[in-house]
Amino acid sequence: MAAMAVALRGLRGRFRWRTQAVAGGVRCAAQGAAAGQRDYDLLVIGGGSGGLACAKEAAQLGRKVAVVDYVEPSPQGTRWGLGGTCVNVGCIPKKLMHQAALLGGLIQDAPHYGWEVAQPVPHDWRKMAEAVQNHVKSLNWGHRVQLQDRKVKYFNIKASFVDEHTVCGVAKGGKEILLSADHIIIATGGRPRYPTHIEGALEYGITSDDIFWLKESPGKTWHPTDVALECAGFLTGIGLDTTIMMRSIPLRGFDQQMSSMVIEHMASHGTRFLRGCAPSRVRRLPDGQLQVTWEDRTTGKEDTGTFDTVLWAIGRVPDTRSLNLEKAGVDTSPDTQKILVDSREATSVPHIYAIGDVVEGRPELTPTAIMAGRLLVQRLFGRSSDLMDYDNVPTTVFTPLEYGCVGLSEEEAVARHGQEHVEVYHAHYKPLEFTVAGRDASQCYVKMVCLREPPQLVLGLHFLGPNAGEVTQGFALGIKCGASYVQVMRTVGIHPTCSEEVVKLRVSKRSGLDPTVTGC
Repeated sequence: MAAMAVALRGLRGRFRWRTQAVAGGVRCAAQGAAAGQRDYDLLVIGGGSGGLACAKEAAQLGRKVAVVDYVEPSPQGTRWGLGGTCVNVGCIPKKLMHQAALLGGLIQDAPHYGWEVAQPVPHDWRKMAEAVQNHVKSLNWGHRVQLQDRKVKYFNIKASFVDEHTVCGVAKGGKEILLSADHIIIATGGRPRYPTHIEGALEYGITSDDIFWLKESPGKTWHPTDVALECAGFLTGIGLDTTIMMRSIPLRGFDQQMSSMVIEHMASHGTRFLRGCAPSRVRRLPDGQLQVTWEDRTTGKEDTGTFDTVLWAIGRVPDTRSLNLEKAGVDTSPDTQKILVDSREATSVPHIYAIGDVVEGRPELTPTAIMAGRLLVQRLFGRSSDLMDYDNVPTTVFTPLEYGCVGLSEEEAVARHGQEHVEVYHAHYKPLEFTVAGRDASQCYVKMVCLREPPQLVLGLHFLGPNAGEVTQGFALGIKCGASYVQVMRTVGIHPTCSEEVVKLRVSKRSGLDPTVTGC
């Protein structure tokens, strides 16, 4: 008994905690672990791409690592497994459904190439969704196996800070888990924003958290705002009636000439756009359809439409509210609630770090979170001093005609350097594969934004056309390495490809000449 009493006193000395009953479960009220007695070298909060990259990198460096991850079900009840937004409700299912839509276009092209394909060819949403969801589940399982193989401890708990070294979570059955670590990385990402000021929005609308997990077709769909372009694109592509409400400019933050061309292409291929409108109410009709009411901001008049699905896509919010960051002393932006970090990804608390979408001023892109996480762990455990470079990060918008870009937009280049110091080379081109089928190529376009002074450093590249992501990825390396216009023009193209159009750019906007490519 004496030995047990000593052990209990030691445990209390280490954690000094008690439990408090709260609505919906139990909350730890602890003072945390004493220095030198912590459970892990590194604790990662968040099991998305960035967090998993941190955990696996640290484990490979021989550190004792734990990951805590918990997915709060969406308001519609959708839940998913380990892997974060990209794997479950973002890049992966989106690209696969985008591919489904592209295949529909190729089926329409097939007769022109001699294939006897009976038209029309129906699309089966249930079959596509099941295949996509099964692939995502395989990725969830793969992540669990990888953590286990690397001896990373995984906790499926919703964690919150107790102090600057300690977090607490409640597992299934109400069991409390208290974890402490020398270093903590926050990588909780974000979740879709709901327009709570709009009547019926929460009750009847879904978000990107739900669309990829629907068992049945969403049918006639309404998207309030242009952020939904990718989803609207593949829904239109598989034959669904799709409407987007445009409140302002499309693809904010991207080159606006390119963004406008994306919209033009989608509009000409069946996606409906309502411009200058704002939604005010959603209600369910007796037949089960949803009636949306909106106001035309120009005329002030109200209008309504009926739809099967309302998909909210009005931005994302950081998943920080339940972390009790104030208990650890971690500062956030008062406007966005995102975590404030320095160039080393460090928060206001020196041993607590944050990466990815949860961080203020960082690109909301999976590869940047992964690279930032790996570099951070290498710095923490003595393998490198390299910082993440957030300049010239390439990305692609997977609309029906893909838009890839790297570097500055034309607007940003002019604002930074002045119109007189910027030269823009551009071309309208027609992909060879579009010719036999007679496809519309009016929006296939590429432009390179350069400094005007020789050797004309490339500031940005913007590509609209098939496989834009594949094209942009290759040229991103050159731009990252400081390529000049002269060097790009001395690069031999691969013929016949769309990417060779980049190394054939000879016409500048300043010249006023027709940039349409004819022949080889």
